[in-house]
Amino acid sequence: MLDNHAPSDSGEDVRQQLRRCLECLVGIHFTEGNAIKVLRNGSEIFPAMLTAISDARHSVDLMTFVYWKGRPAQQFADALCDRAKAGVRVRVLIDALGGMQIEDGIVDAMEGSGVDVHWYRKLWPNSPFKQNHRGHRKVCIIDETIGFTGGVGIAEEWDGDARNENEWRDTHFRVEGPAVDGLAAAFIQDWAETGRPLYDDRDRFPDQPQPGVAAVQVVRGSASIGWNDIRTVWHVLIRSSQHRIRLQTAYFSPDSHLVAALKEAVSRGVAVDILLPGPNADKRVAQLASEACYADLISAGVRIWNFQPSMLHTKIMVVDGGATLVGSSNVNRRSLDHDEEVAMVVIDETTVGLLDDQFMEDLQCSRKIDLSRWQERTATQRALETAVTAIRRWL
Repeated sequence: MLDNHAPSDSGEDVRQQLRRCLECLVGIHFTEGNAIKVLRNGSEIFPAMLTAISDARHSVDLMTFVYWKGRPAQQFADALCDRAKAGVRVRVLIDALGGMQIEDGIVDAMEGSGVDVHWYRKLWPNSPFKQNHRGHRKVCIIDETIGFTGGVGIAEEWDGDARNENEWRDTHFRVEGPAVDGLAAAFIQDWAETGRPLYDDRDRFPDQPQPGVAAVQVVRGSASIGWNDIRTVWHVLIRSSQHRIRLQTAYFSPDSHLVAALKEAVSRGVAVDILLPGPNADKRVAQLASEACYADLISAGVRIWNFQPSMLHTKIMVVDGGATLVGSSNVNRRSLDHDEEVAMVVIDETTVGLLDDQFMEDLQCSRKIDLSRWQERTATQRALETAVTAIRRWL
């Protein structure tokens, strides 16, 4: 049975030490006084985002990897068009690969209403080195004071409450306070590639209020050779853990450094639970890359679970009931080496406690991988895992 209560010796001193470690090693300071609202699944995420967009009076900035089809896609287009017609500056940045399935007419409707729509890194044959580096950030900034980030895409797959295979499981976050500036900067960094102005007279650059109590560090990841800041955050959080790590991610293909860090945490007595997609995984090749790690990690004492009801798309790690990492980044080589990502480290008792509780609820409808049974998997399965190993760095 998993223990869902924070250890009594976690304490403010430990959280402060973790905070200073992250600030020094990443070079980005935490901001104080943020209000974080956890939004679970499309049934909560989409209404919250659409309400904020509808209430916009000055500006809306939206960046997404997935913009596909269905009711949410049309609802977002209608809301963005409405605000643009009302004189609000609306900028939309869609990854050219992730948005290939967008419904016909949506972009034309937005542009016709005055929305400034751009494709992030169009698929041009004369720029082959950029094609592998995609814009995977999901950020929405309203009037420079409200921000959203997390894992959700704009498509019918996310609609609903993860009740069946047609309703994906995901978590998104509504943010108010100084951390919104960091999310806005993540948008602007990628918007700069469009060649359009970075700001205009509708930007007020307000002093951010402090409506909550959460300390938040916003970290950006970009395509790079070697190490990046999000990778540093993963390792600091794992290395700092004393009692437990709860990780859930859509795509799990860790490099040898991350595998070693997780195994070392277990050797220190840390309980490590990893929740991954199960029978409804959307990308079988990516799941095979995950499965190639199962035996090694489980043998070391890591517990691995497969989510059963639907595709699990969340990207969250909670450490010791004291801090959490949330955002757009998966635990795979694609997120850490190739794509534009954004993540937040949140130190806030209420937020972390809620995410811990939701993790436990997800485990109730998940299946734990049994090592003895896993070692009896078929020769075909083993061969597929081996075949995928050669391309893991691209998944």
